[in-house]
Amino acid sequence: MPFELPDNLHPNCGPVAWLLGTWRGNGHGTYPTIESFQFGQELIFTHDGRPFFHYMARAWIVDEQGEFVRDAAMETGFLRCPEPGKVEFLLSHNIGFSEVWYGAAEGGKLEMHTAGVSFTETAKEVTAGSRMYGNVDGDLLYAYDMAAVGQELQPHTWARLQRA
Repeated sequence: MPFELPDNLHPNCGPVAWLLGTWRGNGHGTYPTIESFQFGQELIFTHDGRPFFHYMARAWIVDEQGEFVRDAAMETGFLRCPEPGKVEFLLSHNIGFSEVWYGAAEGGKLEMHTAGVSFTETAKEVTAGSRMYGNVDGDLLYAYDMAAVGQELQPHTWARLQRA
């Protein structure tokens, strides 16, 4: 699907402009403390001309045939671009934790690592994360590594999404 840069795109957002819009697709998840799973997902990146994007994501568990089983994770936040190529990501999750991420974007690739994680007393203990997003043949591919519940940083979810 063709993509055009918005007229009011802030120059600092140029290296992440390819993320703008709605993305949908499927992914996989695993972690030592849970059973492996498959999921469907939708990511939405919007902007209003200032040097940040608003981000919303929702996921749902699917069975082996790709059929909906139940709702899953939701997250929302702001991908801030204080200067071209530099990003700050403020992210809040429906299951009770929030994160601050720092990273860099260049050439259709965005890499970030957590600088801090806070969680409610009823949330699972998440202590660190690493995310990589890439524009591969016009699709959005991502991988999320997580350190949580006493486990070291390791792969948790990955997906391939198409522009909707």
